[in-house]
Amino acid sequence: MKVSGFTIVRNAIKYDYPVVESICSILPLCDEMVVAVGNSDDGTRVLVESIGSDKIRILDTVWDESLRKGGEVLAVETNKAFDAISPESTWAVYIQADEVLHEASYEILRKAMETRKDHPEVEGFVFDYRHFFGSYDFIADSRDWYRREVRIIRNNKAIRSYKDAQGFRREGKKLNVKTTCAVMCHYGWVKPPESIRSKLEYFHTLWHDKEWMEKNREQAGSFDYSQIDSLSRFNGTHPETMKKRIAEKNWEFTFDPTKKKFPPVARMLHAIEKVTGWRVGEYKNYKIAK
Repeated sequence: MKVSGFTIVRNAIKYDYPVVESICSILPLCDEMVVAVGNSDDGTRVLVESIGSDKIRILDTVWDESLRKGGEVLAVETNKAFDAISPESTWAVYIQADEVLHEASYEILRKAMETRKDHPEVEGFVFDYRHFFGSYDFIADSRDWYRREVRIIRNNKAIRSYKDAQGFRREGKKLNVKTTCAVMCHYGWVKPPESIRSKLEYFHTLWHDKEWMEKNREQAGSFDYSQIDSLSRFNGTHPETMKKRIAEKNWEFTFDPTKKKFPPVARMLHAIEKVTGWRVGEYKNYKIAK
């Protein structure tokens, strides 16, 4: 069984993406790693090269910034990386540049892929998510944050990245997947406030034209961490590849996790989930295979 990894990245240094930590976190699972490096102006390609792994193959790409509907360019770039993996691979592990896989998940995923490699009805596997917010000490835990997503797919080119590359579909249909206990840590919202503002303004350019950006410049460039509806304190362990970055954190973020900012219905639904584990009306971008 051969396993490929794939990801996309552009301007990782400018927008402070933990892409080195991200790539290194899945390398132990992979026989090869395709990194689609978009046209950057900050040395991102050199940064990826600095990892120094002979498993990594860089695919140089140019992002079509006219593809703004729903962040379509992100899916197009993701498909370029997926299409470039070895045809000999059974599975493909996908990771985004602000995600880091916890090493405690390696054996879980190896066993899952090996067990299901000859079961074509299983098209992928979903991971559990921890969405860190503000700092490495807090997790966003409201209904606004997805709990699971597909991050391993079968090497079937009928499978395509979906919408803004959050998940995948096959011929427009949700994938049949198996659950795992694998843990993916999402660090996209862990940055100093000024870095978050820069990242958000950049991301708005992937969804909106110049006219919209001019009209909404203040909205696009502002961010207030204190407006989050619900956080819980994190008392677990971070992935090994993140330890150096965490030790170098140079900003402070404080939050009282007992203070919730929910409207009445959302408060009730949040309480039900905390007591029962059931998220009422949860959207799932996949189907659990029997």
